[in-house]
Amino acid sequence: MEMDAEAGRWWTWNAAAVVAAGACLLLLMHVAARVADALWWRPRRLEAHFARQGVRGPPYRFLLGCVTEMVALMAEAAAKPMSPPDSHDALPRVLAFYHYWRKIYGPMFLIWFGPTPRLTVADPELVREVLLTHADAFDRYEAHPVVRKLEGHGLISLHDDKWAFHRRVLTPAFYPDNLNRLAPHVGRSVAALVERWRAMASAAPGGEVELDVAEWYQAVAEEAIARATFGRSYDSGRVVFRMQARLMAFASEAFRKVFVPGYRFLPTKKNRLQWSLDREIRRGLVTLIGNRSLETAHDDDTAELNDKGSNGFRDLLGFMINANDKKKKAAAAIPVEDMLEECKTFFFAGKQTTTNLLTWATVLLAMHPDWQERARQEVLAVCGADELPSKEHLPKLKTLGMILNETLRLYPPAVATIRRAMRDVTLGGVSIPRDTELLIPIMAMHHDAALWGLDATQFNPARFARGGAPAGVHPVRARPADVHRAEPGAPGGEAHAGGRAPAVPARAVAQLRARAHGPHAALPAVRRAGDLPAGAGLVAAIRFFRRRSIDGDGGSTTILM
Repeated sequence: MEMDAEAGRWWTWNAAAVVAAGACLLLLMHVAARVADALWWRPRRLEAHFARQGVRGPPYRFLLGCVTEMVALMAEAAAKPMSPPDSHDALPRVLAFYHYWRKIYGPMFLIWFGPTPRLTVADPELVREVLLTHADAFDRYEAHPVVRKLEGHGLISLHDDKWAFHRRVLTPAFYPDNLNRLAPHVGRSVAALVERWRAMASAAPGGEVELDVAEWYQAVAEEAIARATFGRSYDSGRVVFRMQARLMAFASEAFRKVFVPGYRFLPTKKNRLQWSLDREIRRGLVTLIGNRSLETAHDDDTAELNDKGSNGFRDLLGFMINANDKKKKAAAAIPVEDMLEECKTFFFAGKQTTTNLLTWATVLLAMHPDWQERARQEVLAVCGADELPSKEHLPKLKTLGMILNETLRLYPPAVATIRRAMRDVTLGGVSIPRDTELLIPIMAMHHDAALWGLDATQFNPARFARGGAPAGVHPVRARPADVHRAEPGAPGGEAHAGGRAPAVPARAVAQLRARAHGPHAALPAVRRAGDLPAGAGLVAAIRFFRRRSIDGDGGSTTILM
């Protein structure tokens, strides 16, 4: 009997082991089938789906998609000099893969970022449908996890009720009246910057000094954003800026690789350093938020506190803290964690876009002395040589406004943007399955001769002489800033850098004169090649020189830029 019982247990254990092994095998087969479908069969089905509709593109390669070819095309373009030296035809360099494949496959074609399909859409009518008419069918692009840490989970990435609440709280910070109150603070920073340039030019041999203006403008942008965010100077946020710059380098490297889920959790040397940088950024921001909250707690009226401290300007953090005021029955609380994320978003987005705009505007003025002189004469007539531009001056700086609009057109802060289809949708007669990403090449649209005329790649601010209606040839093309203003998460068009930017170069062109140094004073490049919304970075070398000049009846000696 004992032997029979032992044999029974043996058969029971073996049967259980066989069942368990079979279940594990079935699970592995199921996982393998899902992986094979995601990495091979689904991309092949989508290729065939779009091919039946006449939409083709470079072939999908297992796991990598088109990334290898994209990186090779971008590297090859970056290694070549721009020709001719004064050309603004930057598209073959900045979006080399788009420029190359469009000539082969047409304006709408399919590319693969890993196993993710991206359909390029450059027709203005279709872009309008994506961003405006059928915006509810398309979601914002989910950035790489490394970049999400860098950019923050702020307003532009929120959804539904939380987005609506944050937008309601933050929008007043971007009202024109509030931003106009920030202009004097920015003007003083620019005045100090110009004085340093003057001193450097005076001390340099021959009265000339060569500067990387991008680096200098970044410091001004950082100080302005720190004041706009915290109501305090750049010194309070310089640690955060330094950490963000280092984390940006890791983000740029991550974009050159296919995203592997879970890899960021492995304790590799680079991951550990990224974790450390992220902790430092969070610690710095939490400290700044805490200090400001304590200041606000000592005053019953946050608005009065801001008015006393910054000429009536109310900063972003003040609005968020004010939303937490328990004395206001209608107010809802914004958690400190959300404040932190909003600050990170504003730091990152504002610094990069503003720095690029101001740098490119300076580069273009240096390359086109005639427009530089026209802008200088306008500023002298409106503001004078030494007066800081006020909110009353800004609407009168028409020429500077035209120059900045043309700068945004030739070198937009975001060279492309991406949307994801949240459901099956038809666009321009093409059926687009759910989860397909749409790549909108903003720079390609801005450089398209069919939209802007034969001089589309030339610097011609006169095309904006009629104000908001540029003198191109296509009836539905957008102004340079319109694609960015159409962002569903943005607090409003008033927040765009172009609205306040004339205050920054106005002081510079009034007292300085610049010329481009070398055959390629500025070379555009995409720093985040895999995540195109980042915008174009650049290396800019501008030479400032000193000479004697008589300005009207003043007879004063100035250093002209």
